[in-house]
Amino acid sequence: MPKFESTRVVRFTPRQMFDLVADVERYPEFVPLCERLTVRTRREREGDTLLVADMTVAYKMIRESFTTQVLLDPDERRIDVEYVDGPFRFLRNQWRFDEHAGGGCEVHFFIEYEFKNRALGLVMGSMFDYAFRRFSVAFEERAAKIYTD
Repeated sequence: MPKFESTRVVRFTPRQMFDLVADVERYPEFVPLCERLTVRTRREREGDTLLVADMTVAYKMIRESFTTQVLLDPDERRIDVEYVDGPFRFLRNQWRFDEHAGGGCEVHFFIEYEFKNRALGLVMGSMFDYAFRRFSVAFEERAAKIYTD
């Protein structure tokens, strides 16, 4: 099962980075391969927010949409994503934002997934791998654009 994990130290605060990643409606503006993202439902629960969202990813002539449940936990500075429906057999994603001893924030990103269709997995696999390697950089660049005067 493909998976990708990275930790990056950025100069922004954990809260700034959490807020940036939690703003899922903005993903089509800067996230690699994200063509569209629509939030179906949003519920507040004991300080957390639970979203159900549809994301469409596109690369050349290939377009796939899938649905995830996203738990935003601002107190723990953590975002957990669970797969609901679409072309995957399995998908799990987590973001964590920790204080860094030298200032700024450690951004922890983890994702593992498996496509239902082996052929689609072969076609989309290398593209997803490239996109996931760019995710942390894309969010860091977005933070610089938003939080730097």
